[in-house]
Amino acid sequence: MLTALRRLAGTWVAKILFVLLILSFAVWGIEDVVRNLGRDTAVARVGGEPIELAEAQANARREMARIARQLGNRFEPDDNIRRAVAAQALEQLISDRALRAEARRLGIGAPTDAVRDSVFAIPGLRGADGTFSRPVLDGFLRQNELTEQQFLQVVAGDLLRQQLAGAVRSGASGPDALSAPILAWAMERRAAEVVLVQSGAMPEPEAPTEAQLRRYQENNAARFSTPEFREASVAVLSPETVAAEIEVPDADLAAAYEQRRAQYDTPERRALLQAVVPNEAAAREIAQAWRDGAEFPAIEARAAAADGSAAELGVLDRATLPLPNVAEAAFAAPAGGITDPVQSPFGWHVVKVDRIEPAAVRTLAEVRDELRAEVARDRALDMAYERANRIEDALAGGASLAEVALRFGAQVVTATIDASGRDPQGAVVALPVPEAQRPDLLRAVFAARQGDAPRMTEMGDAFVAVELRAITPPALRPFDSVEAALRIAFEADARRRAAEERAAALLAAVRGGKSLAEAAEEAGLTAQRVPAFGRNPQQAGALPPELLAPLFEAKRGDVTMAETRTGFAVAQLTDIIPFNPGSDPLGLGRVRTEIEQSMQDELEEQFAVALRARADVRINRSLLDQVTGR
Repeated sequence: MLTALRRLAGTWVAKILFVLLILSFAVWGIEDVVRNLGRDTAVARVGGEPIELAEAQANARREMARIARQLGNRFEPDDNIRRAVAAQALEQLISDRALRAEARRLGIGAPTDAVRDSVFAIPGLRGADGTFSRPVLDGFLRQNELTEQQFLQVVAGDLLRQQLAGAVRSGASGPDALSAPILAWAMERRAAEVVLVQSGAMPEPEAPTEAQLRRYQENNAARFSTPEFREASVAVLSPETVAAEIEVPDADLAAAYEQRRAQYDTPERRALLQAVVPNEAAAREIAQAWRDGAEFPAIEARAAAADGSAAELGVLDRATLPLPNVAEAAFAAPAGGITDPVQSPFGWHVVKVDRIEPAAVRTLAEVRDELRAEVARDRALDMAYERANRIEDALAGGASLAEVALRFGAQVVTATIDASGRDPQGAVVALPVPEAQRPDLLRAVFAARQGDAPRMTEMGDAFVAVELRAITPPALRPFDSVEAALRIAFEADARRRAAEERAAALLAAVRGGKSLAEAAEEAGLTAQRVPAFGRNPQQAGALPPELLAPLFEAKRGDVTMAETRTGFAVAQLTDIIPFNPGSDPLGLGRVRTEIEQSMQDELEEQFAVALRARADVRINRSLLDQVTGR
């Protein structure tokens, strides 16, 4: 048999069969490539430049994560929301591509130094000492699923946007033809007569019967019922819960110290005083007077006489001084020394070094404990993220919350709480999250649905899963326990209705032809004249703020009525006092600036629309649904 097979293998028929077999395996192995020959795999093209599916999906995930962080556990995306977010994420990429194309056309770029300086200036990337922190940046990149290169591209794109948008926005100006009427409208003042009808001044109502009180409780069930209570198990996995398991070897500590050395180095700082004058001769006279022992007030006077100024700059390091040649001179002088005049675009500078704080370096031995805690926390964040994914997989596989929490070291609390975090006895329930995340956790508990499998969600630095075990719906409180409160509320409502009826009668009398003062006197009330007031409630004086809007919509002589915190108010507009915008040039300038800001925003939006139209955007609708990743 083997001999026959060997003879067959040498024939041309066998060789042809082998070739066909190899080709079939090859096509099978590259099936996707073969199948996609002639098909576009880009979700969109901007000026011919592709936006691939993977890039669009990654941007959609980042946008979804950003919205989830903002809304917390209240955010429950359905397919429609996912599609809308995916479309928005794709539009962001299209806008970025179009902007970059325009920048290339105009020869505008974002230099590497400018990108680096922009990154260092981002407040959210600074550590506890106020300087740029690499670990903070790493955490930000990890949280947003960005590589460092992608992040730098985003920053560079923002710099390009600022340059282009700045040029577009600079053309806007607010015309007085629009500014003046708006200022006149905003500053218009009015006067009125007002009658207050206080609920508390109404006659005491007839005492309610028990049947009336019981019916009142039923009609106002929300006010006299127990809140909804929920029994829930909450599992929390935080960096603090896993940090105790982390050991940081001395070698790793030394490496981390070298990486973060800049944050432990304090540069030399100097307390500086400076005089700036417009010409060199005056600067040299000031420098000589300073060297001869003149006090700073005398230097200030000399600088002012020379049309300049003098000021204490405070304690600064070299990098903080914006003018390099002035910084060079100031940091070359000894303590107590006076620099020779140095020229800049602002004039001639003379600087005195009041005192010097030498540079200092905190050694590894000095920062060991602090650094160990930082490194352990960074690793704990990574470990918590990894474990949260494993917990999520275990929960999806049908494991119970208690089981996975025990397996992965998460903290679990089971409690019965209302929406404010109190138990049925009214005591505040301790929850395993920081106080700042407590409202988010409570919202998550009351957004959960009974029977749904728990899911791990990010909450601050922690990961939280909620398992809803039982719901106790609101129920009317026992009548005996709320009878006194019911009686007070019933009588307060009766007084309110009486005040409303009295105010309505007053309103009808004025509309019937009587003056407000006359109608008030007949009703045993007093009309109060309110002097000129503006649209700002804080400047309304004795006028109840609830009357502002209706009075500014009224015509002279009109009467209106509104409910206030203490009853009702009836008012009649007596005068309209116009405002001359020409009398307030500062106010006119402020309104003009606001209009210009609005026009600039509109111009920038239209510029973005025009760039998109010029960029010849083509979207592959057949791939758009795949951007959601579902």
